Amino acid sequence: MYAKSNGTNGTNLSEVIGSPPKLKEGGSYIMESHSSSSSGKTIIIFSPTDQSSAGSLAKVLKIFDVFSVDLTHIESRSSLRVPGYEFMVECDVHKNPHLHDALEILKEKCSYFQVISRAYNEEETKEAADEVVPWFPRRIRELDRFANQILSYGAELDSDHPGFTDPVYRERRKYFADIAYHYKHGQPLPRVEYTDEEIKTWGVVFKNLTKLYPTHACYQHNHVFQLLIENCGYREDNIPQLEDVSNFLKDCTGFTLRPVAGLLSSRDFLAGLAFRVFHSTQYIRHPSKPLYTPEPDVVHELMGHAPLFADPAFAQFSQEIGLASLGAPDDYIEKLATCFWFTVEYGLCRENGNLKAYGAGLLSSYGELEYCLSDKPQIKDFEPEVTGLQKYPITEYQPIYFVADSFDNAKDKMIKFADTIPRPFGVRYNAYTQSIEVLDTKPQLNNLLSNINLEMHILQNALQKLMIDPEVKCP
Repeated sequence: MYAKSNGTNGTNLSEVIGSPPKLKEGGSYIMESHSSSSSGKTIIIFSPTDQSSAGSLAKVLKIFDVFSVDLTHIESRSSLRVPGYEFMVECDVHKNPHLHDALEILKEKCSYFQVISRAYNEEETKEAADEVVPWFPRRIRELDRFANQILSYGAELDSDHPGFTDPVYRERRKYFADIAYHYKHGQPLPRVEYTDEEIKTWGVVFKNLTKLYPTHACYQHNHVFQLLIENCGYREDNIPQLEDVSNFLKDCTGFTLRPVAGLLSSRDFLAGLAFRVFHSTQYIRHPSKPLYTPEPDVVHELMGHAPLFADPAFAQFSQEIGLASLGAPDDYIEKLATCFWFTVEYGLCRENGNLKAYGAGLLSSYGELEYCLSDKPQIKDFEPEVTGLQKYPITEYQPIYFVADSFDNAKDKMIKFADTIPRPFGVRYNAYTQSIEVLDTKPQLNNLLSNINLEMHILQNALQKLMIDPEVKCP
């Protein structure tokens, strides 16, 4: 479940006045708002040039005091970029009008200086653009910061929603939204006791979709779906719990699910994928139309998305889209979100010369799953440079689908496309610390090279044993 953004691009640290998040005309996705409660959050990471004398941090922080800049968070750590320490401070641009002046002085006293901010526009110079990038989470717990920046909440349904005039359904939606709203990283995923009516709705969809899966779904989906039946309670008379499915995915590929109360912006949603976290709904569609839903629901998430996240190649492909989004300009966020739409949501793949569905929007829709493999839609090969520019409808079956030869092939193409994104650093996910490493200095690259050399040693050692031991057969 994700929503597209259409924000401003640039680097000025001055206040940006905008409207609250709203639906973009003709679509069901969020236009990025820079006036929301957290849109002005700015993080400054720096290493003072002079760290030999006592009180070096105090001297630097004095600059913020002189310009009356209120800091909401201060953190120090050993630096991987330069000898010594680096510091991270956070503040709200909107409440600190003189922050830009303070930063101009601060960067002259630092050997390393980087600004990451949600408040940025097109009026800054190219020099500053190299210093300021759109904010993105560095640690998995920072997903808490935007998890509740959603478009709609609980009972807030559009007038054309099947449940708009149903007070019981609206109250139930609010119940699910409250659960997601109060969830924090590290907590057990909330378990839900679904009603008989909700289970009945699930059962109708489950029964119809499983009739098509053997002939219409890709091998990876069908293979994992059987495992979900055996391990996570997938069946016609039971709606699986997010906790059980998330634990299963974590064992397979490291992916986890996180409850969400509504639509996120594209930038925030894709950032979650960089940590192998998928924001998932728990509510179910209205019972009056069990084979239709105007927005992602638990059927879409668990029947469509979850099985593929258990496949290593698909999981890596999804994470590459997320990593590519970190710190990317808004126009590239739009392209990445469109690539996500035509792959993870509505992708087709080739399997033994035949077309099969792997996109969650197809695997959770009985009607479109039949339609996508007919002779009615247009079929094109997946190429990120082309796919990312393709327009598409969101309230009807797709007229165009993009086909991947394999998930590995799609992943390689996405990595090459990510290389074209203009940002002054590289990124790497550290699975040990569940954090994003920003690669922008030689010491970091040397450390990465050492890790690669260690992995190569392990590989060479394994290869030698395979060649020496006659009892071990190569695949």
